[in-house]
Amino acid sequence: MAGVPGYEALAETLARRGVDVEAVKAALKRQRIETPSWGYGNSGTRFKVFPWPGAARNIYEKLADAAVVHRFTGVCPTVAIHIPWDKVEDWEGLRQYAASLGLQIGAVNPNLFQDDDYRLGSVCHPDPRVRRRAVEHMLECIEIAEKVGSSILSLWFADGTNYPGQDDFRARKHRMLEALSEVYRRMPPGMRMLIEYKFFEPAFYHTDLADWGMAYVIATHLGPQAQVLVDTGHHPQGTNIEHIVAFLLDEGRLGGFHFNNRKYADDDLIVGSINPFELFLIFNELVAAEQDPRTAETARAVAYMIDQSHNIEPKIEAMIQSVVNIQTAYAKALLVDRRRLREAQEAGDVLEAHRVLLEAYETDVRPLLAQVRLEMGLDPDPVAAFRRSGYAEKVARERGIAVAASGYPGAS
Repeated sequence: MAGVPGYEALAETLARRGVDVEAVKAALKRQRIETPSWGYGNSGTRFKVFPWPGAARNIYEKLADAAVVHRFTGVCPTVAIHIPWDKVEDWEGLRQYAASLGLQIGAVNPNLFQDDDYRLGSVCHPDPRVRRRAVEHMLECIEIAEKVGSSILSLWFADGTNYPGQDDFRARKHRMLEALSEVYRRMPPGMRMLIEYKFFEPAFYHTDLADWGMAYVIATHLGPQAQVLVDTGHHPQGTNIEHIVAFLLDEGRLGGFHFNNRKYADDDLIVGSINPFELFLIFNELVAAEQDPRTAETARAVAYMIDQSHNIEPKIEAMIQSVVNIQTAYAKALLVDRRRLREAQEAGDVLEAHRVLLEAYETDVRPLLAQVRLEMGLDPDPVAAFRRSGYAEKVARERGIAVAASGYPGAS
């Protein structure tokens, strides 16, 4: 098979650096990235959603679009769903439809923030009736997960308060733990509960799960099937996310990611579009953990999920670009010379250790990824291939432009 331009020269350079190029390519071919159903529909900010021609209007169209992303990237065989946005009467039928497209249903996400009852919270709400409703919804999502063959219950709570004195911090913590304990007990063996945190918004005085430490504490109270989900846009400015990743990996509690990018807060931008070096450093920790017998099992089970709400960019193209950027970060992390890095660290050679990381990060891996795609029977440039396919124009004609107002899909 003829190589893509630049690949042979890159392979020779990497071989001289001691890189097993075939092993790197094999790892890239094994990578799996989950895309979110809500990323294919009209969604955006609380201020305005700009409708996109041909944006998916229901779960079947979302799956069809996700199948296109998988067809052009080869690494996205699962799709996360959000309930009730993606609710259907026939779950077995949906599972079969996904399978017909070469897909599986991934993480199931309950909606615990978009009902009038949740104005003061869901599982932390002072009213037991509202807490009961939230618990029942999560139990419903476990049942749905079992029907569609999913092994992940992904939880994010908008719970918090807007004013000092509005509620009791400790009481809210106990309410959350009580509710999640009941849900945890109902999960079947093999299912994982991934607990996501967010330091602010939509509550502005305090958030009940404001950081990774709080999510970690709740997970440890619940048991080994509960882990922490890291959303890369859910941190205060300047947070060292790769440090959090390393810590949680070492504790066996890193369950998954919601990949996106941000400049200011929870911006839901294309992965790696603002800070690609941070994304590389996150994958550097993940690759290092995969190669460490003490953390390998946890690292290999991490769920790589995208969480984005595209507002001004084409839905499918933006998703493909996010996948490409994740692949790029992973490829560079696979090129880190672990032996040289360890020797520099043990010798206290600060600059050399940093240079080892820079050497991998500054390597142009585009020819490597293009060659991997070619060997997988794919076009070397997924975005360009999608644009040539005519799919965007086809669904624009068939679906038209749906009415959109504000918020997330299913909000109206």
